[in-house]
Amino acid sequence: METLGLALMGTGRMAQVYGPKINAHPGLRLEVIYNPRIASAEKAAAQYGGRAMDDLASVLADRGVDAVVIATPTDTHLDYIEAAAQAGKPIYCEKPIDQSLDRVDRALAALDRHAVPFMVGFNRRFDPDNAAFREAVGSGEIGRLTMLMSWSREPSPPPIDYVRASGGYFVDATIHDIDLLCWIAGERPVEVYAAGSCMFDPRIGAEGDFDLTMTTLKMPSGALVHVNNSRACAYGFDQRLEAAGDAGMIQTVNHREDNLVRWDSRRTAAREPLKHFFLERYDLSFDHALDEFYAAVTEGRAPSATADDGRAALAIALACAKSAKSGHAEVPDYRRSHESS
Repeated sequence: METLGLALMGTGRMAQVYGPKINAHPGLRLEVIYNPRIASAEKAAAQYGGRAMDDLASVLADRGVDAVVIATPTDTHLDYIEAAAQAGKPIYCEKPIDQSLDRVDRALAALDRHAVPFMVGFNRRFDPDNAAFREAVGSGEIGRLTMLMSWSREPSPPPIDYVRASGGYFVDATIHDIDLLCWIAGERPVEVYAAGSCMFDPRIGAEGDFDLTMTTLKMPSGALVHVNNSRACAYGFDQRLEAAGDAGMIQTVNHREDNLVRWDSRRTAAREPLKHFFLERYDLSFDHALDEFYAAVTEGRAPSATADDGRAALAIALACAKSAKSGHAEVPDYRRSHESS
Protein backbone atom coordinates (compact mmCIF):
# COMPACT_ATOMS: atom_id res chain seq x y z
CA MET A 1 0.00 0.00 0.00
CA GLU A 2 1.38 3.37 -1.01
CA THR A 3 2.07 5.68 1.93
CA LEU A 4 1.56 9.45 1.77
CA GLY A 5 3.49 11.77 4.06
CA LEU A 6 1.26 14.59 5.29
CA ALA A 7 2.00 18.03 6.64
CA LEU A 8 -0.65 18.99 9.19
CA MET A 9 -1.05 22.75 9.12
CA GLY A 10 -2.15 24.03 12.51
CA THR A 11 -2.34 22.82 16.09
CA GLY A 12 -5.82 23.93 17.19
CA ARG A 13 -9.04 22.01 17.77
CA MET A 14 -9.42 20.54 14.28
CA ALA A 15 -5.71 19.73 14.02
CA GLN A 16 -6.16 17.79 17.26
CA VAL A 17 -8.87 15.77 15.50
CA TYR A 18 -6.76 15.03 12.42
CA GLY A 19 -3.41 14.34 14.08
CA PRO A 20 -4.38 11.01 15.71
CA LYS A 21 -6.50 9.98 12.72
CA ILE A 22 -3.65 10.53 10.26
CA ASN A 23 -1.44 8.40 12.49
CA ALA A 24 -4.04 5.62 12.59
CA HIS A 25 -4.59 5.52 8.81
CA PRO A 26 -2.70 2.66 7.11
CA GLY A 27 -1.87 4.75 4.03
CA LEU A 28 -0.94 8.02 5.72
CA ARG A 29 2.10 9.15 7.67
CA LEU A 30 2.18 12.31 9.80
CA GLU A 31 5.43 13.74 8.50
CA VAL A 32 5.30 17.36 9.69
CA ILE A 33 3.24 19.51 12.06
CA TYR A 34 3.45 23.17 11.07
CA ASN A 35 2.76 26.24 13.16
CA PRO A 36 4.56 29.60 12.85
CA ARG A 37 4.85 29.40 16.65
CA ILE A 38 7.38 26.59 16.96
CA ALA A 39 6.59 25.85 20.62
CA SER A 40 3.02 24.98 19.65
CA ALA A 41 4.22 22.76 16.80
CA GLU A 42 6.66 21.01 19.11
CA LYS A 43 3.96 20.35 21.69
CA ALA A 44 1.68 18.82 19.04
CA ALA A 45 4.50 16.74 17.56
CA ALA A 46 5.22 15.31 21.00
CA GLN A 47 1.57 14.19 21.15
CA TYR A 48 0.97 12.94 17.60
CA GLY A 49 4.40 12.40 16.06
CA GLY A 50 5.97 14.02 13.05
CA ARG A 51 8.52 16.80 12.94
CA ALA A 52 7.71 20.28 14.23
CA MET A 53 8.37 23.05 11.71
CA ASP A 54 7.68 26.78 11.69
CA ASP A 55 8.80 27.77 8.18
CA LEU A 56 6.15 27.30 5.48
CA ALA A 57 8.54 27.30 2.53
CA SER A 58 10.62 24.57 4.17
CA VAL A 59 7.52 22.47 4.86
CA LEU A 60 6.38 22.64 1.23
CA ALA A 61 9.89 21.91 -0.06
CA ASP A 62 10.30 18.90 2.24
CA ARG A 63 10.69 15.67 0.25
CA GLY A 64 8.80 13.73 2.90
CA VAL A 65 5.67 15.87 2.44
CA ASP A 66 3.39 14.50 -0.28
CA ALA A 67 0.23 16.43 0.66
CA VAL A 68 -1.10 18.93 3.22
CA VAL A 69 -4.04 19.02 5.59
CA ILE A 70 -5.08 22.61 6.38
CA ALA A 71 -6.67 22.80 9.83
CA THR A 72 -5.81 26.40 10.69
CA PRO A 73 -8.09 29.41 11.34
CA THR A 74 -10.30 30.16 8.34
CA ASP A 75 -8.69 33.51 7.54
CA THR A 76 -5.37 31.74 6.88
CA HIS A 77 -6.71 29.11 4.46
CA LEU A 78 -6.22 31.17 1.31
CA ASP A 79 -2.50 31.79 1.90
CA TYR A 80 -1.85 28.11 2.57
CA ILE A 81 -3.93 26.97 -0.41
CA GLU A 82 -2.05 29.31 -2.77
CA ALA A 83 1.35 28.24 -1.41
CA ALA A 84 0.59 24.51 -1.38
CA ALA A 85 -0.95 24.57 -4.86
CA GLN A 86 2.10 26.39 -6.26
CA ALA A 87 4.31 23.75 -4.62
CA GLY A 88 2.27 21.01 -6.34
CA LYS A 89 0.97 19.49 -3.10
CA PRO A 90 -2.52 17.90 -2.90
CA ILE A 91 -4.66 19.73 -0.35
CA TYR A 92 -7.28 18.73 2.20
CA CYS A 93 -8.80 21.92 3.67
CA GLU A 94 -11.22 22.30 6.54
CA LYS A 95 -14.45 24.14 5.77
CA PRO A 96 -15.14 26.88 4.92
CA ILE A 97 -12.47 27.64 2.36
CA ASP A 98 -12.92 31.26 3.43
CA GLN A 99 -15.70 33.50 4.69
CA SER A 100 -15.51 35.72 1.57
CA LEU A 101 -16.53 34.66 -1.92
CA ASP A 102 -13.87 36.92 -3.44
CA ARG A 103 -11.17 35.16 -1.41
CA VAL A 104 -12.60 31.75 -2.27
CA ASP A 105 -12.40 32.74 -5.93
CA ARG A 106 -8.72 33.59 -5.43
CA ALA A 107 -8.21 30.11 -4.01
CA LEU A 108 -10.04 28.56 -6.97
CA ALA A 109 -7.87 30.61 -9.35
CA ALA A 110 -4.76 29.18 -7.72
CA LEU A 111 -6.19 25.68 -8.12
CA ASP A 112 -6.94 26.42 -11.77
CA ARG A 113 -3.31 27.44 -12.31
CA HIS A 114 -1.91 24.47 -10.39
CA ALA A 115 -3.98 21.33 -10.92
CA VAL A 116 -3.57 19.51 -7.61
CA PRO A 117 -6.22 17.36 -5.91
CA PHE A 118 -8.20 19.56 -3.53
CA MET A 119 -10.78 18.37 -1.01
CA VAL A 120 -13.00 20.37 1.35
CA GLY A 121 -13.50 18.85 4.79
CA PHE A 122 -17.28 18.45 4.63
CA ASN A 123 -16.99 15.44 6.91
CA ARG A 124 -20.72 14.82 7.30
CA ARG A 125 -20.88 13.46 3.75
CA PHE A 126 -18.71 10.61 5.01
CA ASP A 127 -20.82 9.65 8.00
CA PRO A 128 -22.09 6.10 7.32
CA ASP A 129 -25.72 6.97 8.14
CA ASN A 130 -25.70 10.04 5.91
CA ALA A 131 -24.05 8.15 3.04
CA ALA A 132 -26.64 5.36 3.27
CA PHE A 133 -29.42 7.96 3.42
CA ARG A 134 -28.16 9.59 0.21
CA GLU A 135 -27.88 6.20 -1.46
CA ALA A 136 -31.52 5.43 -0.60
CA VAL A 137 -32.71 8.80 -1.94
CA GLY A 138 -30.64 8.49 -5.11
CA SER A 139 -31.80 4.95 -5.81
CA GLY A 140 -35.40 6.10 -5.98
CA GLU A 141 -36.42 4.20 -2.87
CA ILE A 142 -38.90 6.97 -1.93
CA GLY A 143 -39.77 7.94 -5.49
CA ARG A 144 -39.38 11.55 -6.57
CA LEU A 145 -37.89 13.68 -3.80
CA THR A 146 -40.35 16.33 -2.61
CA MET A 147 -39.08 17.41 0.83
CA LEU A 148 -35.72 17.11 2.58
CA MET A 149 -35.16 18.16 6.19
CA SER A 150 -32.26 18.44 8.61
CA TRP A 151 -32.23 18.95 12.37
CA SER A 152 -28.85 20.12 13.65
CA ARG A 153 -28.88 21.33 17.25
CA GLU A 154 -25.77 21.76 19.38
CA PRO A 155 -25.63 21.06 23.14
CA SER A 156 -24.57 24.56 24.23
CA PRO A 157 -23.38 27.87 22.77
CA PRO A 158 -19.67 28.17 21.98
CA PRO A 159 -17.38 30.75 23.64
CA ILE A 160 -18.14 34.29 22.52
CA ASP A 161 -14.63 34.72 21.07
CA TYR A 162 -15.37 31.77 18.78
CA VAL A 163 -18.64 33.40 17.69
CA ARG A 164 -16.87 36.67 16.87
CA ALA A 165 -14.44 34.91 14.51
CA SER A 166 -16.93 32.39 13.06
CA GLY A 167 -18.31 34.45 10.18
CA GLY A 168 -21.84 34.08 11.56
CA TYR A 169 -24.01 31.08 12.33
CA PHE A 170 -24.93 30.32 8.73
CA VAL A 171 -21.30 30.30 7.55
CA ASP A 172 -20.05 28.46 10.62
CA ALA A 173 -22.74 25.83 11.20
CA THR A 174 -25.56 25.83 8.65
CA ILE A 175 -22.99 25.46 5.87
CA HIS A 176 -22.55 21.79 6.95
CA ASP A 177 -26.28 21.14 6.48
CA ILE A 178 -26.33 23.09 3.23
CA ASP A 179 -23.54 21.04 1.68
CA LEU A 180 -24.95 17.76 2.97
CA LEU A 181 -28.49 18.40 1.74
CA CYS A 182 -27.42 19.71 -1.67
CA TRP A 183 -25.24 16.60 -2.02
CA ILE A 184 -28.17 14.35 -1.10
CA ALA A 185 -30.63 16.18 -3.36
CA GLY A 186 -28.18 16.38 -6.25
CA GLU A 187 -29.00 20.03 -6.91
CA ARG A 188 -28.45 23.53 -5.54
CA PRO A 189 -31.13 26.05 -4.59
CA VAL A 190 -32.39 28.78 -6.87
CA GLU A 191 -33.71 30.73 -3.88
CA VAL A 192 -33.29 30.70 -0.10
CA TYR A 193 -35.26 32.10 2.79
CA ALA A 194 -33.98 32.16 6.35
CA ALA A 195 -34.97 33.54 9.73
CA GLY A 196 -32.90 33.87 12.86
CA SER A 197 -33.33 34.66 16.52
CA CYS A 198 -31.25 34.79 19.68
CA MET A 199 -32.81 32.95 22.62
CA PHE A 200 -29.95 31.27 24.50
CA ASP A 201 -26.97 33.62 24.83
CA PRO A 202 -27.61 37.39 24.65
CA ARG A 203 -23.91 37.98 23.99
CA ILE A 204 -24.36 36.27 20.61
CA GLY A 205 -27.23 38.64 19.80
CA ALA A 206 -25.08 41.60 20.86
CA GLU A 207 -22.58 40.53 18.19
CA GLY A 208 -25.34 40.72 15.58
CA ASP A 209 -25.50 36.94 15.22
CA PHE A 210 -28.11 34.25 15.88
CA ASP A 211 -28.23 31.16 18.05
CA LEU A 212 -31.48 29.82 16.55
CA THR A 213 -32.24 29.67 12.81
CA MET A 214 -34.61 28.13 10.28
CA THR A 215 -33.76 27.94 6.61
CA THR A 216 -35.68 26.95 3.48
CA LEU A 217 -33.99 26.18 0.18
CA LYS A 218 -36.06 26.00 -3.00
CA MET A 219 -34.53 23.58 -5.49
CA PRO A 220 -34.80 23.74 -9.32
CA SER A 221 -36.83 20.52 -9.29
CA GLY A 222 -39.39 22.13 -6.99
CA ALA A 223 -38.29 20.12 -3.95
CA LEU A 224 -38.22 22.09 -0.69
CA VAL A 225 -35.35 21.70 1.76
CA HIS A 226 -35.57 22.76 5.40
CA VAL A 227 -32.79 23.19 7.97
CA ASN A 228 -33.27 24.06 11.62
CA ASN A 229 -30.23 24.92 13.70
CA SER A 230 -29.82 25.76 17.35
CA ARG A 231 -26.78 26.66 19.44
CA ALA A 232 -28.33 24.95 22.47
CA CYS A 233 -30.19 21.70 23.03
CA ALA A 234 -31.06 20.38 26.49
CA TYR A 235 -30.80 16.71 25.52
CA GLY A 236 -27.50 16.65 23.61
CA PHE A 237 -26.33 16.85 20.00
CA ASP A 238 -29.48 16.42 17.91
CA GLN A 239 -28.62 15.30 14.36
CA ARG A 240 -31.40 13.91 12.16
CA LEU A 241 -32.38 13.79 8.51
CA GLU A 242 -35.71 13.10 6.81
CA ALA A 243 -36.54 12.77 3.13
CA ALA A 244 -40.07 12.53 1.77
CA GLY A 245 -40.96 11.49 -1.74
CA ASP A 246 -44.07 10.63 -3.69
CA ALA A 247 -43.53 6.94 -2.85
CA GLY A 248 -42.37 7.01 0.77
CA MET A 249 -40.18 8.53 3.47
CA ILE A 250 -36.85 7.73 5.15
CA GLN A 251 -35.16 9.08 8.29
CA THR A 252 -31.91 8.87 10.19
CA VAL A 253 -31.98 8.70 13.97
CA ASN A 254 -29.79 10.13 16.69
CA HIS A 255 -26.89 8.10 18.04
CA ARG A 256 -26.88 7.05 21.69
CA GLU A 257 -24.49 5.05 23.80
CA ASP A 258 -27.36 2.56 24.17
CA ASN A 259 -29.91 2.31 21.35
CA LEU A 260 -32.18 -0.24 23.03
CA VAL A 261 -35.76 0.85 23.60
CA ARG A 262 -36.91 -0.31 27.03
CA TRP A 263 -40.44 -0.71 28.31
CA ASP A 264 -41.19 -1.11 32.00
CA SER A 265 -43.11 0.60 34.82
CA ARG A 266 -40.80 3.62 34.72
CA ARG A 267 -40.11 4.24 31.04
CA THR A 268 -41.16 3.49 27.50
CA ALA A 269 -38.05 4.50 25.56
CA ALA A 270 -34.27 4.74 25.74
CA ARG A 271 -33.37 7.52 28.18
CA GLU A 272 -29.60 7.68 27.69
CA PRO A 273 -28.31 11.06 26.45
CA LEU A 274 -27.40 11.68 22.83
CA LYS A 275 -23.81 11.73 21.63
CA HIS A 276 -22.52 14.90 23.24
CA PHE A 277 -21.01 16.80 20.30
CA PHE A 278 -19.66 16.48 16.77
CA LEU A 279 -16.35 14.95 17.83
CA GLU A 280 -18.21 11.94 19.23
CA ARG A 281 -21.19 11.81 16.87
CA TYR A 282 -19.16 12.20 13.67
CA ASP A 283 -15.96 10.47 14.76
CA LEU A 284 -16.02 7.88 11.96
CA SER A 285 -16.77 10.49 9.32
CA PHE A 286 -13.30 12.01 9.69
CA ASP A 287 -11.71 8.59 9.12
CA HIS A 288 -13.78 8.08 5.98
CA ALA A 289 -12.97 11.59 4.75
CA LEU A 290 -9.26 10.83 5.02
CA ASP A 291 -9.93 7.55 3.17
CA GLU A 292 -11.46 9.58 0.34
CA PHE A 293 -8.57 12.03 0.25
CA TYR A 294 -6.01 9.21 0.20
CA ALA A 295 -7.84 7.41 -2.60
CA ALA A 296 -8.17 10.58 -4.68
CA VAL A 297 -4.47 11.42 -4.39
CA THR A 298 -3.21 7.91 -5.06
CA GLU A 299 -5.66 7.36 -7.93
CA GLY A 300 -5.04 10.77 -9.49
CA ARG A 301 -8.64 11.94 -9.42
CA ALA A 302 -10.62 14.82 -7.94
CA PRO A 303 -11.98 14.15 -4.42
CA SER A 304 -15.75 13.97 -4.13
CA ALA A 305 -16.04 17.13 -1.98
CA THR A 306 -14.57 19.69 -4.38
CA ALA A 307 -13.54 23.33 -4.23
CA ASP A 308 -16.63 24.15 -6.30
CA ASP A 309 -18.77 22.43 -3.64
CA GLY A 310 -17.08 24.57 -1.01
CA ARG A 311 -17.77 27.76 -2.95
CA ALA A 312 -21.40 26.84 -3.58
CA ALA A 313 -22.04 26.04 0.08
CA LEU A 314 -20.56 29.39 1.12
CA ALA A 315 -22.61 31.26 -1.51
CA ILE A 316 -25.79 29.62 -0.18
CA ALA A 317 -24.85 30.27 3.46
CA LEU A 318 -24.15 33.95 2.75
CA ALA A 319 -27.50 34.24 0.95
CA CYS A 320 -29.19 32.68 4.00
CA ALA A 321 -27.46 35.19 6.30
CA LYS A 322 -28.59 38.03 4.06
CA SER A 323 -32.15 36.70 4.01
CA ALA A 324 -32.27 36.43 7.80
CA LYS A 325 -31.27 40.09 8.06
CA SER A 326 -33.43 41.41 5.21
CA GLY A 327 -36.55 39.32 5.82
CA HIS A 328 -36.72 38.55 2.10
CA ALA A 329 -35.87 35.58 -0.08
CA GLU A 330 -32.39 35.79 -1.61
CA VAL A 331 -30.67 34.21 -4.61
CA PRO A 332 -27.22 32.64 -4.03
CA ASP A 333 -24.34 34.03 -6.08
CA TYR A 334 -22.82 31.06 -7.91
CA ARG A 335 -20.82 33.21 -10.37
CA ARG A 336 -17.07 33.18 -9.90
CA SER A 337 -15.32 36.55 -10.03
CA HIS A 338 -13.03 37.62 -12.86
CA GLU A 339 -10.01 36.74 -10.71
CA SER A 340 -10.64 33.03 -11.26
CA SER A 341 -11.53 33.16 -14.94
